[in-house]
Amino acid sequence: VQLQASGGGLVQPGGSLRLSCATSGFTLDEVAIGWFRQAPGKEREGVSCITRIGGDTFYADSVKGRFTISRDDADDTVYLQMNSLKPEDTATYYCAAAYSTNWEGALWGQGTQVTVSS
Repeated sequence: VQLQASGGGLVQPGGSLRLSCATSGFTLDEVAIGWFRQAPGKEREGVSCITRIGGDTFYADSVKGRFTISRDDADDTVYLQMNSLKPEDTATYYCAAAYSTNWEGALWGQGTQVTVSS
Protein backbone atom coordinates (compact mmCIF):
# COMPACT_ATOMS: atom_id res chain seq x y z
CA VAL A 1 0.00 0.00 0.00
CA GLN A 2 1.66 3.19 -1.08
CA LEU A 3 1.34 6.59 -2.70
CA GLN A 4 3.76 8.05 -5.20
CA ALA A 5 3.61 11.79 -5.88
CA SER A 6 5.27 13.27 -8.93
CA GLY A 7 5.10 16.15 -11.37
CA GLY A 8 6.70 18.96 -9.43
CA GLY A 9 9.24 21.32 -10.91
CA LEU A 10 10.27 24.88 -11.54
CA VAL A 11 7.76 27.09 -13.30
CA GLN A 12 7.40 30.79 -13.92
CA PRO A 13 4.58 32.78 -12.33
CA GLY A 14 1.41 32.28 -14.33
CA GLY A 15 2.51 28.87 -15.48
CA SER A 16 0.99 25.45 -14.94
CA LEU A 17 1.96 22.08 -13.53
CA ARG A 18 0.10 18.84 -13.09
CA LEU A 19 0.89 16.73 -10.06
CA SER A 20 0.12 13.02 -10.00
CA CYS A 21 -0.51 10.77 -7.02
CA ALA A 22 -0.25 7.16 -8.08
CA THR A 23 -1.73 4.72 -5.61
CA SER A 24 -1.32 1.01 -5.11
CA GLY A 25 -2.81 -1.46 -2.72
CA PHE A 26 -6.28 0.05 -2.67
CA THR A 27 -8.85 1.53 -5.01
CA LEU A 28 -9.91 5.16 -5.10
CA ASP A 29 -13.47 4.38 -4.06
CA GLU A 30 -12.09 3.11 -0.74
CA VAL A 31 -10.26 6.26 0.36
CA ALA A 32 -10.31 10.01 0.18
CA ILE A 33 -7.22 11.52 -1.41
CA GLY A 34 -5.90 14.89 -0.37
CA TRP A 35 -3.16 17.19 -1.53
CA PHE A 36 -1.26 19.13 1.10
CA ARG A 37 1.69 21.47 0.90
CA GLN A 38 4.35 22.76 3.21
CA ALA A 39 6.57 25.74 2.56
CA PRO A 40 9.80 26.30 4.50
CA GLY A 41 9.08 27.70 7.94
CA LYS A 42 5.33 27.22 7.56
CA GLU A 43 2.86 24.65 8.74
CA ARG A 44 1.47 22.05 6.41
CA GLU A 45 -1.82 23.14 4.86
CA GLY A 46 -4.53 21.33 3.00
CA VAL A 47 -4.82 22.30 -0.66
CA SER A 48 -7.51 20.08 -2.09
CA CYS A 49 -9.18 16.73 -1.64
CA ILE A 50 -11.53 14.36 -3.38
CA THR A 51 -13.84 12.09 -1.45
CA ARG A 52 -14.00 8.36 -1.85
CA ILE A 53 -17.72 8.14 -2.50
CA GLY A 54 -19.15 10.50 -5.04
CA GLY A 55 -15.84 12.11 -5.79
CA ASP A 56 -16.79 15.43 -4.21
CA THR A 57 -13.99 17.96 -4.40
CA PHE A 58 -12.85 20.63 -1.98
CA TYR A 59 -10.31 23.41 -2.28
CA ALA A 60 -8.51 25.83 -0.02
CA ASP A 61 -9.60 29.41 -0.65
CA SER A 62 -6.08 30.26 -1.77
CA VAL A 63 -6.27 27.91 -4.76
CA LYS A 64 -9.95 28.01 -5.74
CA GLY A 65 -10.38 28.74 -9.41
CA ARG A 66 -6.75 27.89 -10.16
CA PHE A 67 -6.31 24.28 -9.07
CA THR A 68 -8.40 21.29 -10.10
CA ILE A 69 -8.31 17.86 -8.48
CA SER A 70 -9.44 14.82 -10.42
CA ARG A 71 -9.06 11.10 -10.31
CA ASP A 72 -8.67 8.31 -12.82
CA ASP A 73 -10.21 5.21 -11.30
CA ALA A 74 -8.84 3.00 -14.07
CA ASP A 75 -5.27 3.97 -13.20
CA ASP A 76 -5.85 4.59 -9.47
CA THR A 77 -4.24 7.97 -9.88
CA VAL A 78 -5.30 11.37 -8.56
CA TYR A 79 -4.19 14.53 -10.32
CA LEU A 80 -3.83 18.12 -9.23
CA GLN A 81 -3.86 20.50 -12.16
CA MET A 82 -2.34 23.78 -11.05
CA ASN A 83 -2.82 26.83 -13.25
CA SER A 84 -1.97 30.50 -12.82
CA LEU A 85 0.74 29.57 -10.36
CA LYS A 86 2.01 32.20 -7.97
CA PRO A 87 5.28 32.43 -6.04
CA GLU A 88 3.31 31.77 -2.86
CA ASP A 89 2.39 28.35 -4.23
CA THR A 90 6.03 27.34 -3.81
CA ALA A 91 6.14 24.38 -1.43
CA THR A 92 6.63 20.67 -1.15
CA TYR A 93 3.38 19.01 -2.13
CA TYR A 94 2.23 15.75 -0.59
CA CYS A 95 -0.66 13.46 -1.29
CA ALA A 96 -2.39 11.47 1.41
CA ALA A 97 -5.02 8.75 1.55
CA ALA A 98 -7.46 8.17 4.38
CA TYR A 99 -10.84 6.64 5.06
CA SER A 100 -12.20 10.03 6.07
CA THR A 101 -11.32 13.64 5.48
CA ASN A 102 -10.27 14.17 9.06
CA TRP A 103 -7.09 12.46 7.79
CA GLU A 104 -6.64 10.38 10.93
CA GLY A 105 -4.30 7.50 10.26
CA ALA A 106 -3.59 8.81 6.77
CA LEU A 107 -1.07 7.19 4.50
CA TRP A 108 1.34 9.78 3.13
CA GLY A 109 3.35 9.77 -0.03
CA GLN A 110 6.75 11.38 -0.43
CA GLY A 111 6.67 15.02 -1.43
CA THR A 112 7.23 16.63 -4.78
CA GLN A 113 8.76 20.10 -4.91
CA VAL A 114 6.97 22.92 -6.70
CA THR A 115 8.89 26.15 -7.18
CA VAL A 116 7.26 29.17 -8.79
CA SER A 117 9.84 31.75 -9.66
CA SER A 118 10.93 33.99 -12.49
